[in-house]
Amino acid sequence: MIWRSREPRYDVASGISQGARDYQEDAITADFPVGAEAGFVVLADGMGGHAAGDVASKIVLTEVYSELKFQFANVASFEANAPEILRGVASHANDTLRHHSRIHPETNGMGATLVVPALVENRLWWISVGDSPLFLFRNGKLHQLNEDHSMAPQIDLMVQAGLLDAQTAATHPDRNCLISVLMGSKVARIDCPAQPFELKAGDIVVCASDGLQYLTNAQIEKVLTRYRKVRSTEIAERLLEELMRLDDPDQDNISFTVIKVNDASVRPMPDRPMREAMAVTTRPRGLTTVAPEPVLVPLPVAEPLQLVVPESEPDQRVEPAAEEADQDAPSPVVPRRFAALG
Repeated sequence: MIWRSREPRYDVASGISQGARDYQEDAITADFPVGAEAGFVVLADGMGGHAAGDVASKIVLTEVYSELKFQFANVASFEANAPEILRGVASHANDTLRHHSRIHPETNGMGATLVVPALVENRLWWISVGDSPLFLFRNGKLHQLNEDHSMAPQIDLMVQAGLLDAQTAATHPDRNCLISVLMGSKVARIDCPAQPFELKAGDIVVCASDGLQYLTNAQIEKVLTRYRKVRSTEIAERLLEELMRLDDPDQDNISFTVIKVNDASVRPMPDRPMREAMAVTTRPRGLTTVAPEPVLVPLPVAEPLQLVVPESEPDQRVEPAAEEADQDAPSPVVPRRFAALG
């Protein structure tokens, strides 16, 4: 007899490509521990060119991921205050961008979109700023869950009102202009629902940068319909294949995470594993700073080691070498880990 464990609640895989661009400004990570009942994705799409766009996306991803990882140590506590926590991590990342721009004036104007889907059992929370889409595929249909903070929705409304034809709207030069983004200044719009969205078994959630939208919604929907029963890794591969097949000379950076929901059950409260209270209940709020050079940290001065032999053998007493005995000056050492943003 062959024993097989049940499928994990979430089947997750990510895809990333530089596309036709000279550099990568997308940053993405997914955290779904094996056997966990919860997990999250952080995606940031940088803007500002090679000198700053990639830095902005990495700063946003680092700040948001580290804070959420801390918050997800107690999932029940996270859910009790999910909207406030998600807004707080976005605000902290925005503050970090402002701090970095002040220290590095050459990066002034850099920014990044942000989209974070956070899943707990069958409940989906999210926060998004910018135009990076969060899709839901259910019953053969693709829907965008989050708001699009670009000019595209306004241009589409003009088409519906008969003020613009569809072809002109599709190629409109202002279509990708953002009306809200993390740049270190006031954030114009934030999409963060007060209540979670309820997922069902068989749902597929796709969190992506706008590079995936070089495929139309109909093309994405077709891929998900055809491969909905296979593993998320194969779905990710097929989406990348479709984008490569387009061979668009203007293809933007691509990054996305596919989340297949295999189990949408809800555990009764008494059955949910409880974690012991953590010693640290609040995380210190400090901005990521720049270390221009390694900091030298002196080691404490240790007393010279003396080896003593019995008095009956005084001539065998071992004296320390002169250079070893001289311990007057502390020895500087380089820390094992330090971070620097060039």
